[in-house]
Amino acid sequence: MTDVTYEVRDQIMHVLLDGEDTLNSLTPHTIAGLNTMIEAAEKDHSLRAVVIRGAGRKAFCVGMDITFLADCFGDPAGVFVPFLESYHATLLRLESLPVPVVAQVDGLARAGGFELILACDIVIAAEDAKVGDVHVSFGVPPGAGASQRAVRKLGDQRAKALMLTPTWLDGPSMVQWGLALASHPYEELDAAVEAFVGSMRGQSRPVMAITKHLLTDARERGFREGLDHELALFKRLLAEVPDHAEGFTAFVERREPFWGDADVSGLR
Repeated sequence: MTDVTYEVRDQIMHVLLDGEDTLNSLTPHTIAGLNTMIEAAEKDHSLRAVVIRGAGRKAFCVGMDITFLADCFGDPAGVFVPFLESYHATLLRLESLPVPVVAQVDGLARAGGFELILACDIVIAAEDAKVGDVHVSFGVPPGAGASQRAVRKLGDQRAKALMLTPTWLDGPSMVQWGLALASHPYEELDAAVEAFVGSMRGQSRPVMAITKHLLTDARERGFREGLDHELALFKRLLAEVPDHAEGFTAFVERREPFWGDADVSGLR
């Protein structure tokens, strides 16, 4: 059974899918753990990023646990559908976190693990990672959002090539296809992720939250509507969040800024 453990170190929440013996597979227990983690991240205004990784060297996450999957196929309406609805909602919550979510991917990721990667903001992978969808090979379509996220992140043809065939991508291919920001040798992966999220320390959480929301929301709005929405949020930020003045003042005074912890969840 895959537990979800997490700890906060210097403004970064480190999340571990802790089920090495089952290749960090997913069960309702795992989804409950992800939701607990997400709730903690929502409440912790000290956070500047969340990093998710899998335990061990073999896998990030292989999708649904094989034993649990047998239960799902044995009772699709009573077990399979409720699980997918739960996972679907969890991934939406993860996407909506006010800080960037980084997937640190090494080893194998497929099906539900692939869907988890798609719901993260940034992906940094080991060069020898192995990522695929494989839902079609199992005789089922995706059910937790992969079709919609993949076509937005990869484009129409690449999404179809990946999801309609048993294609596997290694780290460099993930970068080439637009699924990952960067890939590194496994031995350098920890340091690369730390360097990336470290650049977010000391940033204004309210401004990061609003900017992430605007970038994510851009996929759903028309161009002109998105421009108007950005300007409207900028005006509200000036009126409701003091961080803009602090950033300017700190720059002029040549000091590090002191950011507040304003709640901007209502600025949508």
